[in-house]
Amino acid sequence: MKRNATKTGADPDASARAAVDEREVQKFAGLAAEWWDPAGPMAPLHALNPWRIDAIKQAVCRQFGQDPSTRQPLLGRTLLDIGCGAGLLCEPMSRLDAVVTGIDPAEEVIEVARAHAAAEQLSIDYRTGLVGDIAAAGQRFDIVCALEVVEHSEDPASFVREAAACVADGGLLVLSTIARTNRAWLQAIVAAEYLLRWLPTGTHEWKRFVNASELARMVRAAGLTLREVRSVRYDARTGRFVDAPRPDVNYLMVAAKA
Repeated sequence: MKRNATKTGADPDASARAAVDEREVQKFAGLAAEWWDPAGPMAPLHALNPWRIDAIKQAVCRQFGQDPSTRQPLLGRTLLDIGCGAGLLCEPMSRLDAVVTGIDPAEEVIEVARAHAAAEQLSIDYRTGLVGDIAAAGQRFDIVCALEVVEHSEDPASFVREAAACVADGGLLVLSTIARTNRAWLQAIVAAEYLLRWLPTGTHEWKRFVNASELARMVRAAGLTLREVRSVRYDARTGRFVDAPRPDVNYLMVAAKA
């Protein structure tokens, strides 16, 4: 999920381990077998996926001057999905013809991701590890995504810096997370976890949520240019996620590297 920048003279591996919240890793590792069940604990992500896939596709096509209506809008574009889980984003991006790499610190979910991709006959490079490993290796991607990851990071600013370091010149960083507002506490925790039971209890901690203004500062501090912020809400009438007017609960941020 994340790793802090190491201090001079420090053991980088020790620093990486210290920066990873093992409770968060194990929380999601324990859900590995149920990840692809659309009625299971990941049901909200399954429902959210069409909206976020379209949002990413539109942003990428604008950035690279491609037609989003074509059958292969991401053809040849390299994409890194940080905190990929069992591949809910990686597989659709691969079907849009991106060259996809997924990374996650939980070996259990990576094993599920590999098996599911093989069954779907998709070629995706899944790795167990941290974003800092990718950044330190000097690997760069046209598109770097970290969806529903920031709110599980112990040091969001360091995480954003390392994610930004993985973006190639002219490429995009796409982040999605939850704002630290009263509305978000009511909807993302009270309603989603305790009343509606959409998510396992304890999935989120309100204090870890990041407001859009805070995330924008982190993105700019990492040397990127903010392109857009899109907000999303659940429409109970249609059972679908749709655009929302304000980034006061769930939102997606797109930034570019010059």
